[in-house]
Amino acid sequence: MKRQAEAGAPRSGSSRKRSKAAASPTQFVIITGLSGAGKTQAIHCFEDLGFFCVDNLPPALLPKFAELCAHSDGRVPRAAVVTDVRGGIFFDELQNALAELERMGAKYRILFLEASQEALVKRFKETRRRHPLSLPRRTLLASIEQERRRLEDIRGRADKVIDTSAIPVRQLRDEIARLFARRGEAVPMLVSVVSFGFKYGTPVDADLVLDVRFLPNPHYVASLRDKTGHSTQVKDYVLNSAGAHEFLERLYSLLDLCLPLHAQEGKAYLTIAIGCTGGRHRSVVLANQLAAYLRGKGYRVRLGHRDMRK
Repeated sequence: MKRQAEAGAPRSGSSRKRSKAAASPTQFVIITGLSGAGKTQAIHCFEDLGFFCVDNLPPALLPKFAELCAHSDGRVPRAAVVTDVRGGIFFDELQNALAELERMGAKYRILFLEASQEALVKRFKETRRRHPLSLPRRTLLASIEQERRRLEDIRGRADKVIDTSAIPVRQLRDEIARLFARRGEAVPMLVSVVSFGFKYGTPVDADLVLDVRFLPNPHYVASLRDKTGHSTQVKDYVLNSAGAHEFLERLYSLLDLCLPLHAQEGKAYLTIAIGCTGGRHRSVVLANQLAAYLRGKGYRVRLGHRDMRK
């Protein structure tokens, strides 16, 4: 078994063998490990860190993918790839693919995820998913054992092995950030702010739904009816309404309390939906105000107006 490399020192081929991939991404991470050990959660963590991510890539394509990243003119400075036994017979090409990466001079690090037999069996029973190596006469335990044996060599080459048996997703996220985030880098929560009209239904993916139909409706003002919440006239009408500013101040205070707590619990995304009757005036104005406030607080914000043009 080869000596496990330090997590902070990406391996590469010798300078004599470096060729067209010498300008590889500053970070290229290969995620592998046991089925059910948390590779899906891991790739989501890398996405939150700004990595370009690919799931279930056949090992034979790793060199080509590294080459594409290297020649992306800096557009893909960090990439993470999941490759595992779901690739079937193609997974056996992983050792050859790693050798080709080293011949090309492509720097990479291997993250290996594993878990105990008990934890894996429990997860498969909870999700009711079939193990990739299962056969009609092969038990789940036998499939897990076969996969563990099949991955022994690549585990020995891993730069970092994480046992996820007893750690929550939040802890896995923190560990990945500690190992792979840039020095001093902090990844703020992504907050999606969306305006909508109740007459068209509530957004199904909303974590927090706010009803602003208590504010006067510009629809009943002839000069404002055909405008949207982007209009200065509509904005002034809504924000000068009784209760508008107090509502926003109290909302800001609530989010100042809740958002950091959500982030501490490992939540990377939060959707806040603000609704009025038609989604054209009041909700648009307040969604714009909230988005500007959250950006000022350093959050990544995605702003959308679902029903404004209806």
